[in-house]
Amino acid sequence: MEAKVVLKIGPVKVRFTGAVLFDPVDPPREFHLTGSGSGGAAGFAKAGAQITLEEDSAHTLLRYSARADVDGKLAQLGSRLIMGTTRKLAAQFFDNLAAELTNLDAGPPKADA
Repeated sequence: MEAKVVLKIGPVKVRFTGAVLFDPVDPPREFHLTGSGSGGAAGFAKAGAQITLEEDSAHTLLRYSARADVDGKLAQLGSRLIMGTTRKLAAQFFDNLAAELTNLDAGPPKADA
């Protein structure tokens, strides 16, 4: 998939254009997301996440690890800011996923009488 992302990393706002790849390693238990993009003069970024799903009685546990690598002017911001942004984006992604799954569990919207 093609991706266009606007991020604020510390004091810098960057627009990335790039690609995201979904790799089903061991469906439905494990998959990887990887992406890379160019932020123009700000630099280049690569990011990824490894996601695993595990059965746990009546629930499914989702475990993930995320990483990000940057080059160019972004690399001068320091790893603390980069990793903080990576964690924030991963948490936002999984919060949105949880909301979507909750909506699926609720079923289709009911028509008003």
